[in-house]
Amino acid sequence: MINYQHSDLAAGRWASMTLAEQMLNIGSEVSRANRWQSKGNIEQCHRAADRALELLSLTIDAQRGKHNLGEFCRLYEVLADCYYGDNYYQTDPVKLQKYFDVFYN
Repeated sequence: MINYQHSDLAAGRWASMTLAEQMLNIGSEVSRANRWQSKGNIEQCHRAADRALELLSLTIDAQRGKHNLGEFCRLYEVLADCYYGDNYYQTDPVKLQKYFDVFYN
């Protein structure tokens, strides 16, 4: 069994949210990760990145059968690479945040 940081969301509340609401929440965690990364606090950056990846996993589960999951899966890969990998995709954290900013409108 997975020990979710967002156990209330994993229990079903996440699936009841709109895709835009889900993406806003993921974007908030990405914003936190970027802020901590810019301050040099890698531990806090990784905690926020962990939460973003967890929420994105919940989105993938919630959107299964509703949307093409390819973009969500690629986003998961890019996020993990940006914060934990060698940044193979050369992801700029500021541009990554802009990806999520469109859901604020």
